[in-house]
Amino acid sequence: MADAARAARLADRIKVVVAQALERRVKDPRLGFVTITDARVTNDLQHATLYYTVFGTAEEQESTRAALESAKGVLRSEVGRNITARLTPTLTFVPDEIPVNASHLEEVLRAAREKDAEVAAQAAGASWAAGEDPYRKPAEEDDESSPDR
Repeated sequence: MADAARAARLADRIKVVVAQALERRVKDPRLGFVTITDARVTNDLQHATLYYTVFGTAEEQESTRAALESAKGVLRSEVGRNITARLTPTLTFVPDEIPVNASHLEEVLRAAREKDAEVAAQAAGASWAAGEDPYRKPAEEDDESSPDR
């Protein structure tokens, strides 16, 4: 078993090697604007998961996924040549969902800002139903009219 720090260093190295190999060695026309966003390696250094994003339509994203699957052997041999591990890890490509989730979150925040602006516009001309301070206060008594004296 390798330690987690070594697995993290190896993951960073694999990410760089695969990105460079995609740029220089893989000449598949189906490969679109792909970016390797993250890599994770198991602690036993046997399996590497590479997360990627693709700029384009759903059809282009699907063709890029197929191109990555077909180039997996070339990429794995390139990784094997450029790392210092006894065994070359298997590569798994997973589409990164962070940009999709981020755009959804931005959409939700935009809708919340619009709702806040509506509420602020309605509150601009409103007045308090029970005055500014709706809480009861004890009646203020004069010291001279106090029955204790």
